[in-house]
Amino acid sequence: MIIVVTPTYKRLTRIPDLLRMANTLAHVKDLHWIVIEDGPQIVPAIVKLLKRTNLPYTYMAHKTAVGYPKRGWYQRTMALRFIRSNWEEMLGSEHTEGVLYFGDDDNSYDIRLFTDYIRNVKKLGMWAVGLMYDVLVEAPKVTNGTVTGYNVIWHPTRKFAVDMAGYAVNLKVILNSIAVFGTSCQRGKGSPETCFLDDLGLEREDIEPFGCEGEKDREIFVWHTKTSTPNIVQSKKNQTKPVPPPDTFGYFVEV
Repeated sequence: MIIVVTPTYKRLTRIPDLLRMANTLAHVKDLHWIVIEDGPQIVPAIVKLLKRTNLPYTYMAHKTAVGYPKRGWYQRTMALRFIRSNWEEMLGSEHTEGVLYFGDDDNSYDIRLFTDYIRNVKKLGMWAVGLMYDVLVEAPKVTNGTVTGYNVIWHPTRKFAVDMAGYAVNLKVILNSIAVFGTSCQRGKGSPETCFLDDLGLEREDIEPFGCEGEKDREIFVWHTKTSTPNIVQSKKNQTKPVPPPDTFGYFVEV
């Protein structure tokens, strides 16, 4: 069973972002999708979208707690706590193993990421991510099947210099630990990914690199596409007369 954890928050591009991701995940068998709202309550439009996927899913709302950055850290922590309490129900009677993947809703995913990479992770899987900030790709350096370093721009000496989209962890590792995305992770130590994987008790020797077998024509299965926010005029807060929302021509639009 693949468990995908997706933090989300209110924004104009949220529905199309989730729709794109849902259309990919709907083609992946044996998958449970956990979506966590950064807010006080779940959103009806998201519920409808999740139901249409026909995927097993869990949708919950946890507003970011004080002290946490608004970058999905708290939502991933709540998902980890949920998984550790409900993993047997999510796996069901047909599965004895699982793999956890943190998939953000503003990325683009190739189905093969799940079928060829994530599905086969025995402990800690790692792979390339495309369109990473100022570079076309970031990836682990691999020599004879072993990760020896990282082709990344920021802080390449990190123990685990990987983006959230670039790794997955076997469920057994998660269940044998209490590691979460906490507030004690300092930027100087590395990153939330580094802190989390380190707190899980993992070592660089545990990494299983995927997609690095050949020297050329390596493919990228996950991309940081980052949907741009449309420039839609919003009404000013201090206007005395009510201003109608932008014309949607009768279509229901919820963000």
